[in-house]
Amino acid sequence: QVQLVESGGGLVQAGGSLRLSCAASGTMFAISGMGWYRQAPGKQRELVAAITSAGSTNYADSVKGRFTISRDNAKNTVYLQMNSLKPEDTALYYCYYNLYNYWGQGTQVTVSS
Repeated sequence: QVQLVESGGGLVQAGGSLRLSCAASGTMFAISGMGWYRQAPGKQRELVAAITSAGSTNYADSVKGRFTISRDNAKNTVYLQMNSLKPEDTALYYCYYNLYNYWGQGTQVTVSS
């Protein structure tokens, strides 16, 4: 059974940083692309960042230069380092496991002005 456990969300002031973690179960993690998405109240879920099994990355324009996605295959974990946070980054952040088309439960990020 696939599981994703997200952590690292919280309340931070504008300009601050947070690091999200997503620990995945299973033995197929290393060959799966992974992604971070977010959904703000009243808005559609959107891609924030994604990383392929080979380590290639892509980012939403709104977070380029501020966020970094990375993965540690030995720990079955994908990370999202978020720097220079802005109030508009406030959202529920979800981890996505491409191979299984599976979503985590989400972790809340709130950025105060």
